[in-house]
Amino acid sequence: MTERPSAFRLVFAPVRALFVSDASAGILLILVAAAAMIAANSPLAGEYEALFYGHLSWTPIAKLDDLHLWINDGLMAVFFFVVGLEVKREWIEGQLSSAQARRLPILAAAAGMILPALVYVGIAGGNAELLRGWAIPAATDIAFAMGVLGLLGNRVPASLRLFLLTVAIVDDIGAVLVIALFYTANIKLGWLAASAAAVAAMMVLNRMKVARMLPFILLTLVLWYCVLNSGIHATIAGVVAALCIPMVGPDDQTMVERMEHSLAPWSAYLVVPVFGFANAGVPFAGLGLEQVLAPLPLAIAAGLFLGKQVGIFLAILAADKLGFAPRPDQASWPEIWGVSILCGIGFTMSLFISGLAFADQQLLINEAKIGILLGSLISAVVGFVILRLTTTHPDDARSPYLD
Repeated sequence: MTERPSAFRLVFAPVRALFVSDASAGILLILVAAAAMIAANSPLAGEYEALFYGHLSWTPIAKLDDLHLWINDGLMAVFFFVVGLEVKREWIEGQLSSAQARRLPILAAAAGMILPALVYVGIAGGNAELLRGWAIPAATDIAFAMGVLGLLGNRVPASLRLFLLTVAIVDDIGAVLVIALFYTANIKLGWLAASAAAVAAMMVLNRMKVARMLPFILLTLVLWYCVLNSGIHATIAGVVAALCIPMVGPDDQTMVERMEHSLAPWSAYLVVPVFGFANAGVPFAGLGLEQVLAPLPLAIAAGLFLGKQVGIFLAILAADKLGFAPRPDQASWPEIWGVSILCGIGFTMSLFISGLAFADQQLLINEAKIGILLGSLISAVVGFVILRLTTTHPDDARSPYLD
C-alpha cells in the first residue's frame, strides 16, 4: 500500500521544488526584481540611485563612468557570450542541428517577435517618440519562463519543455540581430576594422583547432573593447566571440560545452540577477492607473501577453495543420496554448532593449519597466494556471518532489 504524504510535505513540496528544479534561476530573478522595486520605493531610494548612476571618480574606461554602464555594457557581455555558446552548440549538434528540427522553433519564434511588435505599434504608434521601443515585447526570458514551467514538475510533457527552450534560444538570436541592426549608434570605422581583425584572429585559431581557452579569452576582451568604441553595442561582441569558439576539445567535451558549463551558472546566478537588480527598480511615487495605462506600458504589456501567445500559438497551429512541422509530441492544444502564454514572460532582454531604445529618457524607461513587469506577471500567472488546469499527465496524482 502506498504511503500517503503528510500534510507538511504537501504544503512545502512547492517550496522544495523551487530549489531542486529548473525553477531556481527564475525564482531568483523574481526575488531580485522585487528587491529592486522595494529599494527604489524605500528610504534607501537615494542610495539605490547613487549606487548605479552616481559618477565614478575613477574608471579604467572613460565611456563607462558609472556602475550601471559597467553592468549593462560590460557584465552583460558575459550573458550574451553564454547565449552565443548555447546557440552554437544547439545549432551544430543539439536540438537545432537539423533542418527538420529547426522548422517549428524558427517559425514560432519569428511569429512570436512579429506579432508583439505589431501590437506595440498598434497601441503606441501614434507617438513617434515611442516607436523606438517596438522590439521591447519581442523577447522571451528563458530563466523566468523555464522557472515557471519548473514549478509544474513533470506534469508538462518533455517535448513542450524542449520546445519552449528552443523557441527561447531562437528568440535570443532574433533579439541580438535586432539590437545589432536597429539599436546601433554612429559607426566608427577604425574601431569596427579593429573589431573585424580580432574576429579574424579568432577564426584563424578556430581553423587551426587550437584547444586552449586563454587565447580566445584574451581576444574576446580585445573584441569587446573595440566593439564598445565602434558604435555597436558592446554586448554584441559576446555573441560574435562565442560563435568563433571552436567545437574541438581535448576530452569528450567540446570547448564550447566546457565554456558554457563553466559560465552558465555565473550568468544565471550572478550576471543576470545583478543586471535585474540594477534595472528593475521603478519608483512608484505619484504613479496611478493613468500612468500604468499610458500608451508605452500598455503597448509593452499587451505585446508580451497578447502578441506573444497569439503569434506563437497560431504559428504552431498553422504549421501542424499545413504539414510544415508537427506540433510537440504528446502535447494537447490547451497545453501548447499555456506554453505560448509563458513565452510572454519578458525580463532580461526586454529591460535591456528598453534601455537602448530610450537612452537618457528616464521617464520612458520607467514606463517601459512597468509594462515589462506587468506583461510578464500576467503571462506567468495565466500560463501557469492554464497548464495546471489542463495537464493530464501521471504527475497530476503525485508530485515528484514528495519522494
